[in-house]
Amino acid sequence: DLMDRATVTEFQQADGVRDWRVLDAGASAWFDAPSMTAGAALVRRIAELTAATGLPDVDLRPGGVRVRIGPAGDLTRADVELARSISAAAQDLGMAAVPAVLQTVQLVIDTADRSSLVSFWQTVLGYEPVGAHGLGDPSRRSPGLSFHRSRHRPLRDRIHVDVVRAPDAVEAARAAVGQEPFGAYGVALADADGNVVDVVPGDRLSKGPETADWHVLFGAMTFYPVDSPGRAGELASAVAGLADDAGLPLMVDLRPDGVTIDSGKDQWEDGEGSATSRFVDLAGRVQTAACDLGLSADLTRPRFFQLGIDAVDVPAVRAFWASALGYQYDPRAFVTDIYDPRRLNPVLFFQPMDASETVRRQHRNRIHVDLFVPHDRAQARIDAAVAAGGRIVTENAPNRRTLVDPEGNELDIVTFHQA
Repeated sequence: DLMDRATVTEFQQADGVRDWRVLDAGASAWFDAPSMTAGAALVRRIAELTAATGLPDVDLRPGGVRVRIGPAGDLTRADVELARSISAAAQDLGMAAVPAVLQTVQLVIDTADRSSLVSFWQTVLGYEPVGAHGLGDPSRRSPGLSFHRSRHRPLRDRIHVDVVRAPDAVEAARAAVGQEPFGAYGVALADADGNVVDVVPGDRLSKGPETADWHVLFGAMTFYPVDSPGRAGELASAVAGLADDAGLPLMVDLRPDGVTIDSGKDQWEDGEGSATSRFVDLAGRVQTAACDLGLSADLTRPRFFQLGIDAVDVPAVRAFWASALGYQYDPRAFVTDIYDPRRLNPVLFFQPMDASETVRRQHRNRIHVDLFVPHDRAQARIDAAVAAGGRIVTENAPNRRTLVDPEGNELDIVTFHQA
């Protein structure tokens, strides 16, 4: 009784699922919540609803909860019923859906050597194969990659990737690709086409055993395998209460096989790279709560992922991407970061590029970004991007528009088109 992709419209128009939108990864919904504890109440209800079938992807944030059912090509009648039940539970808890905030960021790499690049990126990111030519984060937290066939372009790209993983994973990745790291920080690796990724080893949050479950990977993170939706819900509720009591935001991402707990980039530190005593205390309390539930951390799973863009006019390029993605500016004067206000998609940062690099600036990027948004929000995103200095370059397909920022970096805004 599978719905194929042609009947995505049937899902979107079914009774009781107006809260949901179909993006690349399936049907998604966001429900506002006034606190993490309030959001955790919905998480527990979802765990009860899926006790026999396994959790969908559930992301708990200080401002609400995102739920993803899917993937889009394999939605079933049971998924429709689950979506209805989750919406009804949210309504019972007084949590309103806000479909307009839903989006997913993905990366596309153009290459003439697809097999070589797939192998490289799978190794350095610790991703899994998805479909014939894609890669995905096994925890479905970081952007997926797809590889499109094109002619070889040897010039270095303006868009690059940073990934932070456990030290052992970084050493293994370097050995597997057979490269010595290079660059200003001694952490860069390059694929066969010259696309650069900074593969950074993480570190412990603190020296004490009370936070031994935590690594710093730009964000402070831990992962606890779980054996049931109920246990995942229990952990999420405990973490939410501790975070609310401490007045510190956390990200809690629940998957069928475990729960990731994440501070978000730099939210654990004092501005000089040292952990704050408040966060160390909260991390220790979370570790104790997990131990009380009989859980043990697996520090090989967490990873941090962000995108860097080199630009001559950083303010202009930054303004385009903030508008197109609906991101916020990091308020710190010494960084150029922009971030998803709900911290569901990757951070972007911007680095100055010398205006004399004329050839490189004219080169079409091999790496570009796909932004999946609800079909009823695409035009608003396009208008915002154009108002911020962008330009539409193709609009041949009804569900895909290609825009460029003021320096020519590409963004595809993609929807599941309703026939």
